[in-house]
Amino acid sequence: MSPYLEVCSSFATGPRQYDGTFYEFRTYCLKPSKMNEFLENAKKYMHLRTAYSELVGFWSVEFGGQMNKVFHIWKYDNFAHRTEVRKAVAKDKEWRQILISNLALIDEQENEITYLVPWCKLEKPAKEGVYELAIFQMKPGGPALWGDAFKRAINAHVDLGYSKLVGVFHTEYGALNRVHVLWWNESADSRAAGRHQSHEDPRVVAAVRESVNYLVSQQNMFLIPTPFSPLK
Repeated sequence: MSPYLEVCSSFATGPRQYDGTFYEFRTYCLKPSKMNEFLENAKKYMHLRTAYSELVGFWSVEFGGQMNKVFHIWKYDNFAHRTEVRKAVAKDKEWRQILISNLALIDEQENEITYLVPWCKLEKPAKEGVYELAIFQMKPGGPALWGDAFKRAINAHVDLGYSKLVGVFHTEYGALNRVHVLWWNESADSRAAGRHQSHEDPRVVAAVRESVNYLVSQQNMFLIPTPFSPLK
């Protein structure tokens, strides 16, 4: 293997990109006062949409950024699969009617196409809890530049048990050189306690200090799973 491939292999290449499976991240900013109405409609009729493709999770955003926001993840086998799904959904008269009603409640929509990084598989927590989506904007150059350092920083948190990792996703369409890390915790307080402990752990500090050399910016969102979310 060439030195270049050795650098890339842990992050930028791997079976999860070759097999075509990807995850669409969707973020909807809702009109003020319309959050409850939107979620009630989604809860009542989401089965119509999930008949066509897999919903990974659906959350309301409690903290972080704009208010009145929902975030959801959809899984597709490949781009042809997504195209087929979108065509089928467009022909579903019942779902289309619900969609028109819900679109009137939305101010903005955003989507990103992401892949799971090769060294991570999607995990489902054993019990209900809360989620944190941490978003890292890394320096240009891609995972060949910062992938290994980023992996070590994530694994330092995981290996020492400070939080439960659900998945690490690398953006393919959207802002490039962006990585999304989805964490699970039992509660907001347990997350805060774990974060405080990790900040005082020299093993975590060393790994993070290396990774931040490649970091441009970061943000996070605290997510509450909806009753109809597969990830609880």
